[in-house]
Amino acid sequence: MTRIVPIIAGVLLLSTSAFAQGGRGAAPPPPPLEPGASQADVDMAVLAAPANQRDQATVVKWKAGSTYDTLRKGTNRLVCYDRSGQPGQAPFSVECTSIANLDRVAQNLRFEAMGDKKQAMLDAAEKDGTRVKPEYGSPFHNLGGPDRERARAHMTVAVPGATTQSTGLPDNPKMGGAWIMNAGTSTAHIMIPGH
Repeated sequence: MTRIVPIIAGVLLLSTSAFAQGGRGAAPPPPPLEPGASQADVDMAVLAAPANQRDQATVVKWKAGSTYDTLRKGTNRLVCYDRSGQPGQAPFSVECTSIANLDRVAQNLRFEAMGDKKQAMLDAAEKDGTRVKPEYGSPFHNLGGPDRERARAHMTVAVPGATTQSTGLPDNPKMGGAWIMNAGTSTAHIMIPGH
């Protein structure tokens, strides 16, 4: 019995050391890139992602006509993309959201490409029910600005159809806390001060 105690203690010490060095608790490596994808494009797109989701996020690259190529297939539900230079975007602009929102983002890109007609088309789609709804409760993480060095982070949470009555949140920022913008529409989202 006295010999077993030091052996058990030694095994526990070794297993604890291995765990601390990245054994079972280590994060998996990022998924591989798709053929022809650029690591630089992936690295840029995921800048808007929360750090704990960045390595496992799906990354897409938008093309003309609001279609996209997948640069990396992730293992979590986050998808990230670079919007720099697109209509209505800052010169530096990256965004991440739920992968369930890709159809919504594609529709947004089509509307934004319409320039002055954008708002009329958005209003018509909202009115006739063709506006694609984002996933309820899904975040939109944005990082944008005149350049990467001066970019600011901003996050909203999509709550399509939500109102002040259904959420208990005010519909303006006067209280200084979270509030709901565009209440009652498919575009309703929670604004979070400081994000």
